[in-house]
Amino acid sequence: GILEKIRLYLIKKLLPHLEDRRKYHQEFASSTTFHGVHNIVQTQSKTRKVLWLLVVAGCLAIVIWQICSRFIYYFSWPTTTTVVVQYVENVKFPAVTFCNLNRFQAHAVSNLRIIFIMWNIVSGVLHKFAVEEKYSQELHDFLLGNQNFSIKEFTRKNGFYLNSSTLVECEFFGKPCYPQDFEHVFTEYGNCFTFNHNDLSARRVSLSGRGLHLLFDVQQEKFTDEPALGYTDAGITFVIHSPKELPRFDGLGLLTPVGMHAQVAIRQLKSIIQEYPWGECKPDIKLQYHKIYSTNGCLQECKARYIQDWCGCLPFVLPGNGTECDLLKFYNCVYPAVYNIEIKGLCTVGTHNSTCPTPCEETDYPTTVTYSHFGGEKAIKHFSTKLKKSPEYIRQNLVRIDIKYHDLSYKITQQQKALTISELLADVGGQLGLFCGASMITIVELLEYILTNFCWMCIFLLLKAPEMPQWNTPSQSQPTHREKNKGIQEC
Repeated sequence: GILEKIRLYLIKKLLPHLEDRRKYHQEFASSTTFHGVHNIVQTQSKTRKVLWLLVVAGCLAIVIWQICSRFIYYFSWPTTTTVVVQYVENVKFPAVTFCNLNRFQAHAVSNLRIIFIMWNIVSGVLHKFAVEEKYSQELHDFLLGNQNFSIKEFTRKNGFYLNSSTLVECEFFGKPCYPQDFEHVFTEYGNCFTFNHNDLSARRVSLSGRGLHLLFDVQQEKFTDEPALGYTDAGITFVIHSPKELPRFDGLGLLTPVGMHAQVAIRQLKSIIQEYPWGECKPDIKLQYHKIYSTNGCLQECKARYIQDWCGCLPFVLPGNGTECDLLKFYNCVYPAVYNIEIKGLCTVGTHNSTCPTPCEETDYPTTVTYSHFGGEKAIKHFSTKLKKSPEYIRQNLVRIDIKYHDLSYKITQQQKALTISELLADVGGQLGLFCGASMITIVELLEYILTNFCWMCIFLLLKAPEMPQWNTPSQSQPTHREKNKGIQEC
């Protein structure tokens, strides 16, 4: 009974008569805002009907083709790059890290070669260095006899230092600066010193052509490297970087040999990269021990995590909180672990799916360096009298470096989406309006028409469904088949 009531309700209330359905189709075709359809229905001439049908079908095919091509282009994640040069009244000065190519004091220990090899193993965490087999036995004996030896403290005390004797002159934008204005930092060159570290004083320049003026005394007779290991140069190496980023010398360091005057003209370049899938950056990545994200800082933190897990200690040249690795741990565990990390690709840089993808925003300082010989005859005599050194010493030990902005501007290179959602919708709407005269209202009309016909079809199929057989249990008053047979037998 319930099924029959449902069937009657569908017939009377929801399923209109055939004539009403035909009238609905006729009214939709005549009143829809989808241009061209009512011309097919209302035109009496068969020829015009065919022509209008071909026009509507052709325009519909073009619209579908154009919309599909726009969606394919959108999901290819296209980008464009814009370059804007912004001129300002003053600009922030970058951080500059200076290192002496002659790293250790010659009088520190009798066997400097072992110290160089040990430091190369330590700095191999930052910059890969291969230890030659011919030094392995000598190094092993040194480690066994000096287990409490601290390469960190030795380097800090007996490496390159910055004071009034090594920093002869320092001037920033017309004002004197001192060794106290430099922050100590460990790099692959040992003791290095950073000017404008962490941008604490927010140093700015308001005039191009003026900036940081320095005069170093490398003191070759006090600091030396081991020529047998390939260290044959003398001078100052430096790298220009953002104040909030770590210095990175690998492939980026600039060299100024002794007896030379380097004039460095810098520009500020800001790069803005789109997040994946348009670009390769991931904006949600944060570093634990650095204020801003950089690939170099991320790479160091990644190495620190793996080394701490494998060796149970942390190299002092890497960021983090943990037990400092001693010399034996460096040689027996840390050095092989770094090799393992590089071979297995555990800490990768570059693409969005790498360990350390490219930052979404970074600041670089492209440089132009020109060199000249330091000082004429009068200048040599002046500094010889001032420092109480011979003219030959002045030529063999002094290095002058001038770092200044080329102009008061910065360049912004920004990666942008070539097609946004709003532009995609505008393209689709433009194609629909151009070829079919359709709009969002037209799409709603079509959806309503399709949904209405779909409901009618579902109701029609339900009404035509075969009836289910009814299984009635026999009542107690009616005898079963077995009882009937029993009664016959008794009769």
